[in-house]
Amino acid sequence: MKLCEPAEVLLASRYLMPGETPEDLFQRVAKAVGTEKTSHFARIMTELEFLPNSPTLMNAGTPCGQLSACFVLPIEDSIEHIFSILKYMALIHKTGGGTGFSFSRVRPRGDMVGGSAGVASGPISFIRVFDEATNALRQGGKRRGANMGVLSSHHPDILEFIRSKENGGLENFNLSIGFDSRFFSCLERKRPYSLVNPRDGEVWSEVKPGDLFSTLAMAAWRCGDPGVLFLDHINAKNPVPALGEIEATNPCGEQPLLPWESCNLGSINLSRFIRKEDIDWDALRETVWLAVEFLDAVIDVNRFPLPIIRDRTLRTRKIGLGVMGFADMLIRLGVPYYSDEALSIAERLMRFIQEESHAASRVLGEEKGSFPAIDGSVYSG
Repeated sequence: MKLCEPAEVLLASRYLMPGETPEDLFQRVAKAVGTEKTSHFARIMTELEFLPNSPTLMNAGTPCGQLSACFVLPIEDSIEHIFSILKYMALIHKTGGGTGFSFSRVRPRGDMVGGSAGVASGPISFIRVFDEATNALRQGGKRRGANMGVLSSHHPDILEFIRSKENGGLENFNLSIGFDSRFFSCLERKRPYSLVNPRDGEVWSEVKPGDLFSTLAMAAWRCGDPGVLFLDHINAKNPVPALGEIEATNPCGEQPLLPWESCNLGSINLSRFIRKEDIDWDALRETVWLAVEFLDAVIDVNRFPLPIIRDRTLRTRKIGLGVMGFADMLIRLGVPYYSDEALSIAERLMRFIQEESHAASRVLGEEKGSFPAIDGSVYSG
């Protein structure tokens, strides 16, 4: 495998064991997953057709053995619970994982605190605590930790949340507002939008939804945050609604998860599937099926950082299969990125990958049995 100098430096600093070559790395990972497809797994990684997330590359076949990238931890409205979650975040970051949190249950700044004469400092103060703790850690000893902080659009501190990055800080957090359908209904009808104290459901104030959205747009323009999560839509698509509501995602926002769940990710490199100026659909299908089997097998060999995370992950067995290299694919096809043809190719590609990954999952279910939570899922019928 021929690599450019920056790739060699990155591999050596983050992924390779002492004396290991890139080929050794992929063999180590493939063997650690432990199925009869070891040689096939090694091939699709060596040929850069598919790559799993960083913790799998870093930790497979090592004493750590924690292979998932994505975790969501719940935040309740108590000091004891918040700081216990802070400890769990540290354990996850230590093994290379990233964490997402919803701070929407934390009472607003200035609210009363039971059992004392003081007032609450609000969710943003605790986000800063988590950010400072992340500064003290490096994921897996090799990279800085990553977090997602979510706050409901109807939380009384939402405007403070929106502006929290404008003057710097929170460098270890991506931020997203968890919007509900009520906000957009108020926005469309130009009606006031109520901000509600999560402690007791009391309406604290009302805002003009258009002003809130404009403040969000300006903050995102200035510093890139916050983003938005359409939580009502996410939960309408929740495959296991009987297990509760989804409140947060992994640090980059692509994987919504239930509290205490983890997920391992992998990406198919689309640029490797061009043959004679066309997409090799048969080769892509083979890699999709192998990738699904690989990611599912990772769940079984994974060493989870907490028993509750292991239990919650095994009951749903979620995997995250994505893509990379789409722009490079278009270049090799001679198709402009900003074109109707590119959109058509993207639509066809993702429909194909989704259909084939679902087919591969059905076959795995027939061979290994359904995931334990299937009776509470959309597939139970």
